[in-house]
Amino acid sequence: MSVSEIDEKSREIIKTKIISKMKDIKSFPQFVMETMRKLNDPESNASDVAKSLSRDEGLVLRILKLANSAAYGFTRKISNISEAISILGYKSVSNIVLAATVYSAMDKGLSGYALDRGELWRHSLMVAYTSRYLAGITGKVPTEDAYVGGLLHDIGKVILNDYVRFGYGIIVKMVEEKHIPFTDAELKVLGFDHAMIGEILVERWGMPEAYRVAVAYHHKPNELPEDKKEFQPLLDVVTVANTICLMLGIGLGADGLQAYIFPEPLERLGITNFESLLAEMIDFAANVASDMGDMTGL
Repeated sequence: MSVSEIDEKSREIIKTKIISKMKDIKSFPQFVMETMRKLNDPESNASDVAKSLSRDEGLVLRILKLANSAAYGFTRKISNISEAISILGYKSVSNIVLAATVYSAMDKGLSGYALDRGELWRHSLMVAYTSRYLAGITGKVPTEDAYVGGLLHDIGKVILNDYVRFGYGIIVKMVEEKHIPFTDAELKVLGFDHAMIGEILVERWGMPEAYRVAVAYHHKPNELPEDKKEFQPLLDVVTVANTICLMLGIGLGADGLQAYIFPEPLERLGITNFESLLAEMIDFAANVASDMGDMTGL
């Protein structure tokens, strides 16, 4: 057996252990599920959502803080949670609730990916913000859908971390010697990569197929099957946003060593000057830093 690979039986054993490990990632709390249902119910109103959210005082405070942040640009202070929900919109509030739910899973050190505590969260949140920004300027995908795709794209790292750490030396050596992406090395050494594991996890959470696709293919945007082409714009936005954040050194980690910008997603999104966009994103990253701080500690 090659030192760069493991046999199929070992892969199946590891896969079984990983699926079992997914049980450590808690399902959404009951009040979160109830809130999400109300946010997706056309018959519900802001007061219904506020009543459900009121069970988590910390989350209520975060929503009020974000509603009053510079990102939303309101000139008067918003102190009523129902008003904040009405102003922000159900999609935005839903995404805030989702961010609060996944924060505890992401806010930890991942030595397998050379990420200190909080770096995965910072990277994922910045990719979410960047995805929303790209969706806004290209008009190819709803902005809040882009936000969710960006937020979840690397969730598989939480599960795969321990196994990547075990084979870290081999994986990094393959990246350096063969000049291949980290995810390709993951696949060759372990039999799967963090995108595949992330897809399983997002599916387990009952998230829409669009997000599962964005998670599964964010490192291979040109390999999307024909029957999933409707999700290509979302995938392209998340892919470009992820690459931009890696190029800016935001949550770089070990797997960012071979960051590559695919030209095809840029073309499909109508982005003709990537260098100019990258320069814009430097200022954008600085401007949203305070709002990212508001989301820390959820």
